[in-house]
Amino acid sequence: MSAPKKLYIKTYGCQMNVYDSERMAESLGGQGYVETQSPDDADMILLNTCHIREKAAEKVYSELGRFKGLKAQKPELKIGVAGCVAQAEGEEIMRRQPLVDLVVGPQSYHRLPEMEAKAGAGAKVLDTDFPEEDKFEKLARRPKAKRGPTAFLTVQEGCDKFCAFCVVPYTRGAEVSRPVDRVLREAEDLVERGVREITLLGQNVNAYHGAGPDGDMTLAQLIWELDKVDGLERIRFTTSHPNDMMDDLIEAHASCKKLMPYLHLPVQAGSDRILKRMNRSHTAESYLRLIERIRAARPDILISGDFIVGFPEETEEDFQATLDLVEEVRYGTAYSFKYSTRPGTPAAERAQVDPAEADDRLRRLQTLLTRQQREVQDSMVGREVGVLFEKPGRFPGQMVGKSDYLHAVHVADCDAQPGGLRQVRIVSSGTNSLAGELIR
Repeated sequence: MSAPKKLYIKTYGCQMNVYDSERMAESLGGQGYVETQSPDDADMILLNTCHIREKAAEKVYSELGRFKGLKAQKPELKIGVAGCVAQAEGEEIMRRQPLVDLVVGPQSYHRLPEMEAKAGAGAKVLDTDFPEEDKFEKLARRPKAKRGPTAFLTVQEGCDKFCAFCVVPYTRGAEVSRPVDRVLREAEDLVERGVREITLLGQNVNAYHGAGPDGDMTLAQLIWELDKVDGLERIRFTTSHPNDMMDDLIEAHASCKKLMPYLHLPVQAGSDRILKRMNRSHTAESYLRLIERIRAARPDILISGDFIVGFPEETEEDFQATLDLVEEVRYGTAYSFKYSTRPGTPAAERAQVDPAEADDRLRRLQTLLTRQQREVQDSMVGREVGVLFEKPGRFPGQMVGKSDYLHAVHVADCDAQPGGLRQVRIVSSGTNSLAGELIR
């Protein structure tokens, strides 16, 4: 029996890329590959790329450059680029880095086994199509391994919003939702493999409209179907658009016990002028009123958000409107970034904000967001929360898990096992985590 081939995957960016990397590893597992944590002993290296951050493509080329020596030592080593940079750059990747053997877009990675075989025979392989066949159904036939207590599950891909700063519609395509029965089948499979919490993923997940037995179903309806899955204890979803936060989804937060009290709802800016320039199709006021409705339905919900500062033509007055909105919402956590151009997007052609001014605005915003995050964490002290334990901590007898509100929680002298869901009293708040004790 021949020794298994080794696969090294480096994942950049969002949770959907994490999910995609897992599926790529499962796909290549059928070809005799097992994962390794080091590129040095790999027979295949895959970079699963993200195009959201600044200079994403250049970072990929830099990473590929580091493998030149390894390729020289092991000419049989196969190197591939997957994900959104692969979709955006295509043949340019192979032109600039001849050591690359295959390039695969995010809609075509179910074809990896065939691509790997062609690369093994010496061919250069490129596939950045948007195929008609269901990649998830193709992958569902691959062998699957035991899982930890939490998992991602992609239910929707692509986006039709065309925000002025974003490349997703060009790299992931139009909005497509998976049929309900296929989502349920994958969820049940994950639970059988040890998963107790599932996070539903989509570039615009609350626009989900998957085919059900009696017509298309909303995300809320899908959540209620998942609520019936025995052994599934927790449901989350990300990322959402304010314009698709429908009444039934707000009601699900009020009524569905398995749906966790955490919502990531990006606003991006607090200035209506900038929101219009971003093509966000909502206003600061409509966003604030939406938050009010969500908190009326679920008063303890933790709100998370995304922000871009230094967007083209943003003034100090525009930025102050963002700070005012943050003060009113009181975020439990948030992600904030300085605007950077994406070639091919409308905003890339506009007058740019002075970089030093953008840096200063980002610093001021992050100071405010960090203070709010710490205040929300500190308010948890003394409360009892559910914690799903995931792994041992750094110290003997310590276990680490996530609370209902997605806070990291560590518990000393803990007899819970990975996958255990226990009630915990929070006793202290740290910089990025909480400490608790089991309620026995």
